[in-house]
Amino acid sequence: MNLPLNKAFCDTSFFFASLCPEDSNYEKAGEVLEYCRKHAVTLCTTWDIVSETVTLLRYRADYNTAVQFLDKVKPVLLIVTYDESARTAAEKVFKKLSRDKKLSLCDAISYVVISHLLDNIPCLTFDKDFRSLGLTVYP
Repeated sequence: MNLPLNKAFCDTSFFFASLCPEDSNYEKAGEVLEYCRKHAVTLCTTWDIVSETVTLLRYRADYNTAVQFLDKVKPVLLIVTYDESARTAAEKVFKKLSRDKKLSLCDAISYVVISHLLDNIPCLTFDKDFRSLGLTVYP
């Protein structure tokens, strides 16, 4: 795995897989997290991803797993903030690409943050949309 600057952007699908043993990517997510721990990789995300992850965990797993994410995972993340120009750019990305791809607005925001604010750092995700956007994706 090549993680320039020892940073990676984490998506909801990665967080969910790492916390839910029933997920088909659970073991792979654990291996990636172990690599990140050993190599002191900074895990970046946005508040949008935190919100989406907590909601998904609450609906598809349970309350305790959602709270575990908030109490144990969120504190070690670098939450990337952005301004209105990033939101406007994300709306443009969404309008341009969502007609042909099933791209969420959250994914469009992530794309703008990764490509404009984080110098295209790799993404930890199991979501195929990130790869289709031309981002570097692991695993």
